[in-house]
Amino acid sequence: MNIYTNKKKWKLFLLIGAVAIGTFTLWYTQNLVEQLKEQERQRMSLWADAMREMTLTDIQSNTPSFITDVIINNTTIPVILVGENDSILYYRNINVSEKGANEVLYKKLNTMKADSSLFVIDLGGGEQQYLYYGDSILIWQLGWFPIVQLLVVSVFIFVAYLAFSGARKAEQDQVWAGMAKETAHQLGTPTSSLLGWIDVLQLKYKEDELLKEMNKDVQRLQTITDRFSKIGSKPEMKELELNSVIISSIEYLKRRTSKKIEFKLDLPKELISANLNPVLFEWAIENICKNAIDASDGKGAIKISLLKKRENTVIDIKDKGKGIVKSRFRTVFEPGYTTKKRGWGLGLSLTKRIVEQYHGGTIFVKESELGEGTTFRIILPHVE
Repeated sequence: MNIYTNKKKWKLFLLIGAVAIGTFTLWYTQNLVEQLKEQERQRMSLWADAMREMTLTDIQSNTPSFITDVIINNTTIPVILVGENDSILYYRNINVSEKGANEVLYKKLNTMKADSSLFVIDLGGGEQQYLYYGDSILIWQLGWFPIVQLLVVSVFIFVAYLAFSGARKAEQDQVWAGMAKETAHQLGTPTSSLLGWIDVLQLKYKEDELLKEMNKDVQRLQTITDRFSKIGSKPEMKELELNSVIISSIEYLKRRTSKKIEFKLDLPKELISANLNPVLFEWAIENICKNAIDASDGKGAIKISLLKKRENTVIDIKDKGKGIVKSRFRTVFEPGYTTKKRGWGLGLSLTKRIVEQYHGGTIFVKESELGEGTTFRIILPHVE
């Protein structure tokens, strides 16, 4: 069962849907813009004719009122009328101040020339005027509308996603804590009973090796119960030697693992301390090692290194297993992600929770190559 795979499919589906909606919005708006541009070009053609008639009739001092109306009614499209040598004769719908007006107008004129928005007005006798125009405010707004719309929608989706993720994470935390405490409760009673029966049997068979092994297994059940009981509550932290905690975890794994798995410890002679909850931290180490054993198909070597740096303490756990593709370095810690046919994909997710939430550290995949192996790195802060 791979919950992560289903979640990834939903994310991909939503992304494709968002891209499709965005593409349609841009295409539709662009069509509207092109239609409006064509309408404005027709209006400018009429406006150019009106300017020609007004210029000619001004000579006769008899300009019809409807021509004046055509010119005055243009309140949105910026226009500049120039004569010979680019001398500006008239402009409209361009915001200019008294200071630097020519500079603004000629800058706007050069922009209009670059857009090739031009009508030539033939006044006869070889005399010509040139009408340049630009896009109206409406077209400019429509051009930016889909971008602004997508930005607003994206921000809304992002905020909603954060809120939903936060709520979902809080809900998951409650479910995890509830399941863990219920598991601890269910294990507690039979474990205590088993301990009692072992004590009774040891009174009769004091030197029985089988009873000693049974006692170790029941003690292990008690440890597991203790681990689950600490999930969802603030664990008690102690300043402990990391060296001994790591050795204790590995010694347990050695007894419960195939002889084909070789554990190598690279620990400094100097004892390194850290604020730990030993029950939970040993669980984290065991989870990573078990993951390495699975990746190695039950044979190979696992190396655990401990190093104290100036600012923190580093633990590297390296295997020679199948390896992880780089695109999965982060997703291996996601709840539900697993490559095994049987598995819930919770081991590494739980480990990340123990290291980062309870111990204030960091865990990540330091390096990995397919067929060569993987190195997980845990970074813990120094004891203050």
